[in-house]
Amino acid sequence: MYSEKVMDHFANPRNTGVIENPSGEGTVGNPTCGDLMTIYITVNDENVITDIKFKTFGCGAAIATSSMITEMAIGKTIDEALKISRNDVAEELDGLPPVKMHCSNLAADALTKAIENYQEKQANA
Repeated sequence: MYSEKVMDHFANPRNTGVIENPSGEGTVGNPTCGDLMTIYITVNDENVITDIKFKTFGCGAAIATSSMITEMAIGKTIDEALKISRNDVAEELDGLPPVKMHCSNLAADALTKAIENYQEKQANA
Protein backbone atom coordinates (compact mmCIF):
# COMPACT_ATOMS: atom_id res chain seq x y z
CA MET A 1 0.00 0.00 0.00
CA TYR A 2 2.77 2.48 0.93
CA SER A 3 6.13 2.83 -0.84
CA GLU A 4 9.42 2.24 0.98
CA LYS A 5 10.05 6.00 0.92
CA VAL A 6 6.72 6.73 2.60
CA MET A 7 7.44 4.17 5.28
CA ASP A 8 10.98 5.53 5.80
CA HIS A 9 9.79 9.14 6.17
CA PHE A 10 7.01 8.00 8.51
CA ALA A 11 9.32 5.89 10.70
CA ASN A 12 12.26 8.33 10.52
CA PRO A 13 10.82 11.79 9.85
CA ARG A 14 13.32 14.49 8.97
CA ASN A 15 13.30 18.07 10.27
CA THR A 16 10.72 17.65 13.03
CA GLY A 17 10.26 20.30 15.66
CA VAL A 18 9.68 24.01 16.00
CA ILE A 19 11.83 26.97 14.97
CA GLU A 20 11.72 29.71 17.58
CA ASN A 21 11.11 33.10 15.92
CA PRO A 22 10.78 31.67 12.40
CA SER A 23 10.95 33.81 9.28
CA GLY A 24 7.60 32.28 8.33
CA GLU A 25 5.06 29.84 9.73
CA GLY A 26 2.13 28.12 8.06
CA THR A 27 -0.56 25.90 9.54
CA VAL A 28 -3.16 23.92 7.61
CA GLY A 29 -5.63 21.25 8.55
CA ASN A 30 -8.15 18.88 7.09
CA PRO A 31 -11.22 18.64 9.31
CA THR A 32 -12.44 15.54 7.44
CA CYS A 33 -9.48 13.36 8.38
CA GLY A 34 -8.20 15.31 11.38
CA ASP A 35 -4.70 15.99 10.03
CA LEU A 36 -3.05 19.20 11.26
CA MET A 37 0.32 20.41 10.00
CA THR A 38 2.56 23.40 10.78
CA ILE A 39 5.72 24.25 8.84
CA TYR A 40 8.32 26.73 10.11
CA ILE A 41 10.98 28.28 7.87
CA THR A 42 14.12 30.35 8.32
CA VAL A 43 15.05 32.45 5.30
CA ASN A 44 18.39 34.20 4.80
CA ASP A 45 19.15 37.53 3.12
CA GLU A 46 19.34 35.85 -0.30
CA ASN A 47 15.75 34.54 0.11
CA VAL A 48 17.00 30.97 0.58
CA ILE A 49 15.31 28.60 3.04
CA THR A 50 18.17 27.70 5.38
CA ASP A 51 16.16 25.83 8.00
CA ILE A 52 12.77 24.18 7.97
CA LYS A 53 10.90 22.20 10.60
CA PHE A 54 7.44 20.73 10.96
CA LYS A 55 4.94 19.49 13.49
CA THR A 56 2.19 17.20 12.24
CA PHE A 57 -0.72 15.59 13.98
CA GLY A 58 -2.05 12.97 11.62
CA CYS A 59 -1.67 9.69 9.84
CA GLY A 60 1.55 8.13 8.57
CA ALA A 61 1.10 9.66 5.12
CA ALA A 62 0.70 13.14 6.63
CA ILE A 63 3.93 12.71 8.59
CA ALA A 64 5.76 11.33 5.54
CA THR A 65 4.64 14.17 3.26
CA SER A 66 5.61 16.76 5.89
CA SER A 67 9.04 15.20 6.19
CA MET A 68 9.52 14.97 2.42
CA ILE A 69 8.52 18.55 1.69
CA THR A 70 11.04 19.82 4.24
CA GLU A 71 13.78 17.93 2.39
CA MET A 72 12.55 19.24 -0.95
CA ALA A 73 12.43 22.88 0.19
CA ILE A 74 15.61 23.32 2.22
CA GLY A 75 18.29 25.15 0.29
CA LYS A 76 15.82 26.47 -2.27
CA THR A 77 14.96 30.09 -2.86
CA ILE A 78 11.47 31.26 -1.93
CA ASP A 79 10.52 31.30 -5.63
CA GLU A 80 11.82 27.76 -6.16
CA ALA A 81 10.05 26.46 -3.05
CA LEU A 82 6.75 28.00 -4.15
CA LYS A 83 6.93 25.86 -7.30
CA ILE A 84 6.89 22.59 -5.32
CA SER A 85 3.50 21.15 -6.19
CA ARG A 86 1.27 18.68 -4.46
CA ASN A 87 2.10 16.12 -7.14
CA ASP A 88 5.85 16.74 -6.71
CA VAL A 89 5.60 15.67 -3.07
CA ALA A 90 3.71 12.49 -3.92
CA GLU A 91 6.12 11.67 -6.75
CA GLU A 92 9.17 12.13 -4.50
CA LEU A 93 7.61 9.58 -2.14
CA ASP A 94 7.15 7.15 -5.05
CA GLY A 95 3.41 7.68 -4.91
CA LEU A 96 0.64 7.68 -2.35
CA PRO A 97 -2.58 5.69 -2.30
CA PRO A 98 -5.37 7.78 -3.89
CA VAL A 99 -7.18 8.02 -0.54
CA LYS A 100 -4.04 9.64 0.95
CA MET A 101 -3.27 12.17 -1.80
CA HIS A 102 -4.85 14.92 0.30
CA CYS A 103 -1.83 14.59 2.62
CA SER A 104 0.52 15.84 -0.09
CA ASN A 105 -1.91 18.71 -0.61
CA LEU A 106 -1.61 19.64 3.06
CA ALA A 107 2.20 19.57 2.97
CA ALA A 108 2.40 21.78 -0.12
CA ASP A 109 -0.26 24.12 1.28
CA ALA A 110 1.53 24.43 4.64
CA LEU A 111 4.80 25.32 2.90
CA THR A 112 3.00 27.92 0.78
CA LYS A 113 1.38 29.42 3.88
CA ALA A 114 4.75 29.62 5.65
CA ILE A 115 6.24 31.40 2.63
CA GLU A 116 3.27 33.77 2.41
CA ASN A 117 3.68 34.53 6.12
CA TYR A 118 7.38 35.30 5.51
CA GLN A 119 6.51 37.56 2.58
CA GLU A 120 3.91 39.42 4.67
CA LYS A 121 6.48 40.01 7.42
CA GLN A 122 8.96 41.32 4.83
CA ALA A 123 6.36 43.68 3.33
CA ASN A 124 5.53 45.07 6.78
CA ALA A 125 9.15 45.44 7.93
